[in-house]
Amino acid sequence: MAQAPLYLLTAVDVRRATQADTSRATTISSLTMPGLTFATGEHNPGGGVMAVNFAMPRIEAPEPAFSAKGIDTEIFTGMGEPERWVFAGAYNKRAPGGGSVVPARAIIEGAITAWEPDESDPAEFQGCTHTFAEVTHYELVLDGVELFYVDSYERILRVGGKDLFATHRRALGA
Repeated sequence: MAQAPLYLLTAVDVRRATQADTSRATTISSLTMPGLTFATGEHNPGGGVMAVNFAMPRIEAPEPAFSAKGIDTEIFTGMGEPERWVFAGAYNKRAPGGGSVVPARAIIEGAITAWEPDESDPAEFQGCTHTFAEVTHYELVLDGVELFYVDSYERILRVGGKDLFATHRRALGA
């Protein structure tokens, strides 16, 4: 039986997808990749024995964020306006027979809508957290394999290569 590889995160970066020289690899302290949470619709039949939260082919609003050390003045350019961002990671892929370093890329389109500096004093290095809203596009590729892709305007939700909304688009005639 084949063993699943182990992926260990070793480095991260966040940068604007459309502009050069916006890497934060030396200032970023953490990033929060938003989780995927499928929306559910509750069905509680009056004559039934239980309620069921049926999974819907849509996800709840993703909320990515990242924290950087110091004050990132470049982040205020375009704040509050939707833009494409790259959340990049380097992973040590460990598996029987050896391993390698592999890339991870999340492409996220959204607007930075919150900037919150940490409490600090002159003896500690201040950090700031940047939070996104209005996320309309989110895709994740690990080691060249698309794990998921969701785009609000395209009405596409792919997980593991399967488009979960394709039959719904066809039913709507789109």
